[in-house]
Amino acid sequence: MTSTQIRGACPHDCPDTCALITEVHAGRAVALRGDPAHPMTQGWLCAKVRPYLERVYSTERVLHPLRRVGPKGGDQWERISWAAALAEIAERWQAIIATHGAAAILPYSYSGTLGLVQMGVCDERLWNRMGASGLDRTICCSASHVAVPATLGVRHGPDPREVLKSKLVILWGNNPATSGPHFMPLLRAAQRQGTYVVVVDPRRSLTAQHADLFLQIRPATDAALALGLMHVIFAEGLQDQAWLAAHTHGWRELQDRAALYPPERVAALTGLESEVIVDLARRYATTKPAMLKFADGIQRHTNGGQAVRALCCLPALVGQYGVPGGGLNYSTSGYVKWASAAVGHAHECPPSPRSINMNRLGAVLTGEVQDPPIMGLYVYGANPVASAPNAGLIVRGLLREDLFTVVHEQFMSDTARYADIVLPATTQLEQVDLHRPYGHRHLQYNHAAIAPLGEAHSNWDTMRALAQAMGYTEPWLHASAEEVIAEILEASRPHNPQLTGITLEQLQREGTVALHFTEENFTPYADLRFPTPSGKVELLCAAMAQHGVDPLPDHVPVAELDGTGLILISAGAHHFVSSTFGNQPSLRNKQGEPRIELNPQDAVVRGISDGDPVRVVNARGDCLLRAQISSDVPPGVAVALKGHWPSHSPEGRNINWTTSDDLADLGGGAVFHSNRVEVVRLG
Repeated sequence: MTSTQIRGACPHDCPDTCALITEVHAGRAVALRGDPAHPMTQGWLCAKVRPYLERVYSTERVLHPLRRVGPKGGDQWERISWAAALAEIAERWQAIIATHGAAAILPYSYSGTLGLVQMGVCDERLWNRMGASGLDRTICCSASHVAVPATLGVRHGPDPREVLKSKLVILWGNNPATSGPHFMPLLRAAQRQGTYVVVVDPRRSLTAQHADLFLQIRPATDAALALGLMHVIFAEGLQDQAWLAAHTHGWRELQDRAALYPPERVAALTGLESEVIVDLARRYATTKPAMLKFADGIQRHTNGGQAVRALCCLPALVGQYGVPGGGLNYSTSGYVKWASAAVGHAHECPPSPRSINMNRLGAVLTGEVQDPPIMGLYVYGANPVASAPNAGLIVRGLLREDLFTVVHEQFMSDTARYADIVLPATTQLEQVDLHRPYGHRHLQYNHAAIAPLGEAHSNWDTMRALAQAMGYTEPWLHASAEEVIAEILEASRPHNPQLTGITLEQLQREGTVALHFTEENFTPYADLRFPTPSGKVELLCAAMAQHGVDPLPDHVPVAELDGTGLILISAGAHHFVSSTFGNQPSLRNKQGEPRIELNPQDAVVRGISDGDPVRVVNARGDCLLRAQISSDVPPGVAVALKGHWPSHSPEGRNINWTTSDDLADLGGGAVFHSNRVEVVRLG
């Protein structure tokens, strides 16, 4: 029997959205590789996804429905049938609805799997029909998703290959070597032909190690540095005055704001030398094209939205928008907007009763939300006990005896251990989906390569089964994944020029399909028309008033970061995607045990040596880590990589026992990095 080659897509939360080829023999996946024909994947996969078959065929996968038989969190289960599981869930939900209303049921999900069907549609259809509480999915990038459109109108990023035209690249809070590795060959090629690369980051990351200039900035001072660069540009007359006058709104007001940030003040705020700030401002203003590329880490502070606003303004000062190889490189996700009515069918459903911010899950489950309280929780594509802020409070909420919790998962995650019912979930090789990337400009279709293992169901197939158990008869709750994709494509195409000519049949046949661009619109904002109220780049943005934020970018100090102790940043791990892969043996071995990086000065003061076990503690909670002494982090700052599962960590806790569930200034975003802790040597 010969093998077959099945085209697919990596579903994980990464800008690369790689094209996969799965080799299947006798119904079993025997090899997985990157598609050499894909312009970004180029035939190779990252260190996280290369051993994906180890995950698919792990003996630890949940393959049958399970019911809790012991105390919550006690990890005692009995196997039940899907029919029994669905009947029990429907009965419990109907009882909750009868007593408290459907708003007492909360779906909780994020990026455990991306995709139009298995995430986007699953996040809406069933819950809209039920009238359940909505979830503000704000844990990653919501501050930017307010700040960027408010300033520029849309999130339009360049084709990543445009970096080969750049003469200067500033990577600001961005470590693509770990969190978007397929950009790195392009960046290295650009460097070889003379592109100057600057990295701005509190930690000397893998990417920073090969930069021409590394600026080790103090956390949460990004807006101050951006305004300091603007100060120098204005003060020395380096701005593109004609461009500002023609294509921006509020440049005079921004000039006055930047005047408050001379290099000396910015140096004191950021920890950088004033001469370095001046030199970078001059280089940025006089090198064209210059690309500014940032990622989501800088917004995970209480002042994160304003930091993003400041970065969006910088290219406008020097006329870099609409320039091939220049401008802002953040996200390509704004090119295609799926027709919301086709995705969620909300117009055919009861009005949404309320929306709950996912970053407040612990507070929500322990009494912050009432009238009604949350009595039912359904978790899929997420592991909040490992990945959400203030995790200790989440555990306290999950232990409520009156809370009915269902978790749909591939493995017995830390969250699943607190469930009443656990349902088995498919991996990407066992389901159909369509993927819209945020790091390049190609749609990617995912065929199911193998039949689901055991009794695993995809997110969507589980939603269909739950809808049937609840007695919902609407056809759009029972359509196949292929039918759902066809419906949404058809409804979205008339309003999305980039979907011109793209059909389901083409996607299924070719796998990778480039979005439609012309020579005139290939470069973002090439026509210099911005879909904002003014039609210009809104340096002064009146829309900020509704968020309670200054209409001009500004540096607002983070209150939690004042005082004694260390600022703790939870950077991305090289071998995990958030908590995904955090239980996979080969990747855990490569990533190593949970550690905290400390500057030598801070270690000496605390009597800590390399390799010592230490307790990381603040008022929210604590965890046990191992010290790693490194000058890659500056004095006053510590770094502990995210993604380690509590169940694989000492004492069953990870760093999210210390992180804050406060909200950012825009979009209700998470503030993981606005976290001050003390680090104490054990013994």
